Amino acid sequence: MKTAVLGMGLLGAEIALRLKRQGHEVTCWNRGAERAEAARGRGLRIAPTAAEAIAAADLTLLLLSDARAILDTLFENGDADALAGRVLVQMGTIAPRESRGIGAHVAAQGGEYLEAPVLGSLPEAREGTLILMAGGDPDLFGRCLPVFRDLSRDPRRIGEIGQGAALKLAMNQLIAGLTATFSLSLGLVRHEEIDVDQFMSLLRSSALHAKTFDKKLDKYLSHDYGAANFPLKHLRKDVRLFRRAAEEAGLDTRLIEAIDACCLQAESMGLGDQDYSALYEAMDSNRSEAT
Repeated sequence: MKTAVLGMGLLGAEIALRLKRQGHEVTCWNRGAERAEAARGRGLRIAPTAAEAIAAADLTLLLLSDARAILDTLFENGDADALAGRVLVQMGTIAPRESRGIGAHVAAQGGEYLEAPVLGSLPEAREGTLILMAGGDPDLFGRCLPVFRDLSRDPRRIGEIGQGAALKLAMNQLIAGLTATFSLSLGLVRHEEIDVDQFMSLLRSSALHAKTFDKKLDKYLSHDYGAANFPLKHLRKDVRLFRRAAEEAGLDTRLIEAIDACCLQAESMGLGDQDYSALYEAMDSNRSEAT
């Protein structure tokens, strides 16, 4: 299937490469020249404009940074006729209300829209094991399955437009919450000079354990958060999206507000481009080990 991928960030480029390896004809586009050239250097075909990339494809995947970037690309700076008869799939993390609004804009221009945000990072994109949560028309979901099955072992349609976006935010809120609460627990363990291996051994034997604790433990202990697949600044963006959606749903947002403040503090420490687990540095004021 001829596929366009708009957005050559970390995940977008890996998705495009995965689809190319799986035999799809892939055309890419990026707003900034630097990432576009980097993608070209990795063997991807780069279109000069988003409209040309869309025109060359049966299906266009949107891996742009946020809803504003999507609106600017498709509607503010795009060709008014570019979307007629085209299928667009939004795969980034945006708010449910934003996704429904983009879907309405696409439909007004004669296109079809599906949301399909994914959970996972670069290794999962390379291996085709992303968790894909689609929202939208079931028939359109079925037509997109040949591409989705090359990216995910079990692509699922969650419900209508907005519901896939909401579920993705719910998942990313758990990333933030688990990271923050584990950071607090680890901070107390280290402050009291309890053996970390003993703490982890007991934790692993309990119902409280989550795989992410082991995955990020070395980063917490070494205070080395480089080589980010999911930078802290992106987690903070998602935390704010969740907070807004939760407020609209009438949920108590005090906990997520506190995590948002810690993300902001970590960014002020120069950690925004590092792995999101750098949130630990804002949660633990005893950072003498880092020096």
